[in-house]
Amino acid sequence: MKLPAAFITKYQQLLGAEAAAFFTALETGHPVKGFRLNPLKPQAVSMLEMFGPDKSPAPYAMNAYIGEVKGKSLLHQAGYVYSQEPSAMIVATIADAQPGEKVLDLCAAPGGKTTQLASQMQGKGLLVSNEIFTKRAKILSENVERWGISNVVVTNHAPQELTPHFPQFFDKIVVDAPCSGEGMFRKDPVAIAEWQADSPLQCAQRQKEILAEAVAMLKPGGQLIYSTCTFAPEENEAIIEWLVSAYPFSIEPIELENVSHGRHDWAPMNDIEKTIRLWPHKNQGEGHFAAKLTYLGSENIAKPKKTKKTKKASGIDSVTRSLWQSFQENYPFLKETAADIQLFGDHLWLVPSELPSLKGVRVLRPGLHVGTVKKNRIEPSFALAMAIKENDEAPFLSIELAQWQKYVAGETITVPGNEGWVVLKVAEVPIGFGKQVQGVVKNFFPKGLRFTLE
Repeated sequence: MKLPAAFITKYQQLLGAEAAAFFTALETGHPVKGFRLNPLKPQAVSMLEMFGPDKSPAPYAMNAYIGEVKGKSLLHQAGYVYSQEPSAMIVATIADAQPGEKVLDLCAAPGGKTTQLASQMQGKGLLVSNEIFTKRAKILSENVERWGISNVVVTNHAPQELTPHFPQFFDKIVVDAPCSGEGMFRKDPVAIAEWQADSPLQCAQRQKEILAEAVAMLKPGGQLIYSTCTFAPEENEAIIEWLVSAYPFSIEPIELENVSHGRHDWAPMNDIEKTIRLWPHKNQGEGHFAAKLTYLGSENIAKPKKTKKTKKASGIDSVTRSLWQSFQENYPFLKETAADIQLFGDHLWLVPSELPSLKGVRVLRPGLHVGTVKKNRIEPSFALAMAIKENDEAPFLSIELAQWQKYVAGETITVPGNEGWVVLKVAEVPIGFGKQVQGVVKNFFPKGLRFTLE
């Protein structure tokens, strides 16, 4: 690795005697691979033991491990594991989302924080997961689907477009802000190539714009979790100093072991040491900064802004409602949901009841997609199979790992029986729907997700 000369000069001045160890860690150290286990999945721990990779505990999150998971693996396909750099897990750990809260993950793709927050919330409350770039938002939506989350709404907006729809709405907002990416130098050569001496100041301006919108969506008494994957004080301590001076925030302590703290000499203000840092020469993982703040204001009015309208949901007619009632007989757990059933086009969704109107919001995923309305029937969705929990009743059909390999490649498989729609599972792992007719299981694994093993 060849570090930019201006970067070296800067951190020699900032870190002094510590700089040599810092540069050595960047230039000769190796990125650490990690993953998290999905605690919402059936028999998650035992299935990890049966099908998972070699692992050891990771330091900054529950259900987190050091180890490498393959994208083309049973547990990844079924949403049991999420590959994530270990230090990145600390952000959602600090947020500590609670069941029943309204939470916003403002810069959410590809989905690491969202899936971790959703695990904390246990399907209760509302999690809005937003990404400005459409292509990345689609990847985010796929990861939400695999994780089997029922209370997540995926949106595709710039922060200033989202604000008018959620004024003073959220209990917690996570802003993992776009940054100069210095903390990712070891694992991403592009971050090094794109870095310029003025990158931190340019990013800091954008971060302030994003945070101003986040503040407008935060309830009085709500919490803002700010993080970056850069070392630059301009984007870290200086941003918190600006935030506290511009808005009525208090900085909350973060009670975690094996972390460094914000530097008073880089932002001479009270409580800056309550923020935390992860350094590659001190900690396991890449570079990170994080802060947790509580909003002390009483009013915070967002100005209405015009947004493009999208197709809205409609109530379901009597025929569709009858089909829905019959459909629930095969999946009784759906009768217990507190979500609202809504029809978007010919797709049925369970929409979190806490969600305000979606008029004018670009939504990729308004909750849990349960199925598609066809003539005289509802065809179950892949998302529904991913959302099935340990004790849920459903028409299951067990298959072998070799048959799973055929299934994800889009092939039909042969299993004696004539059960109609079934949730296929390998051991206790639900993998999707098939339709069993006279011993042949027709394949309903989504075409866009299919793959073959090498």
